Amino acid sequence: MSITGILLAAVIVGGTGLFIGVFLGISGKKFAVETDERWEAIVDALPGNNCGGCGYAGCSGLATAIVAGEAEVNACPVGGAPVAEKIGEIMGVDVSAQERKTAFVKCAGTCETAKDEYKYSGIKDCIMASQMQNGGAKGCSYGCLGYGSCVEACPFDAIHIIDGIAVVDREACKACGRCVKVCPKYLIELMPYKQKTFVQCNSNDKGKSLMEVCQSGCIGCRLCEKNCEAQAITVNNFLARIDPEKCTNCGVCAEKCPRKIIRLQED
Repeated sequence: MSITGILLAAVIVGGTGLFIGVFLGISGKKFAVETDERWEAIVDALPGNNCGGCGYAGCSGLATAIVAGEAEVNACPVGGAPVAEKIGEIMGVDVSAQERKTAFVKCAGTCETAKDEYKYSGIKDCIMASQMQNGGAKGCSYGCLGYGSCVEACPFDAIHIIDGIAVVDREACKACGRCVKVCPKYLIELMPYKQKTFVQCNSNDKGKSLMEVCQSGCIGCRLCEKNCEAQAITVNNFLARIDPEKCTNCGVCAEKCPRKIIRLQED
């Protein structure tokens, strides 16, 4: 090839590259999507766990929803009040203190106190086990199956299987709600951290039927309800329930419970 041909080819290639570069530069500016500075600041303020406890697809999804006005500035359960205050400042919103919450497992049916109807030898997963006969091997169809689906779901190592049932570490729990969603028995509930009194049962079976399968369950005797001066306990469908808004954590119900399934959390 002659020198002229080589130079011509170089000019053509160089010119084409220059044209494409200029075209892409102009297009980038023309079609650029502007990023809201508040979005970036909110993403930086969020914990970055991407746990999904807020109901959105990670922290970036929550940030987008907050900027769009579709989510509250205190929607992050992990960050709590400190993060809510930061986001409130970014969005120019006055944020009241967010109440801290923690998960609680409504079951005391340990390996010693709860009977099994048969031996389950399938995949060690609560969701799978709950699809078996009678909702699992446990005699109480309401009880914790103890295979740890909640443990796998928790990104904060705040829940563990101890003696056959799930137990929450209140200090480690961030109330993200993942364990609540994954439990096939609907045994886990988010409660105010300040609440110290809990009913460790979720069974609606009559007393006689329950006692045949579990030594720890609520029999609906109403002694707790009758002795609660704050009227914070009601018994419906053979199960005691505590209203945390009324409960004073006095401990009388725990003392009167003949089954000892009302627990007073120590500080």
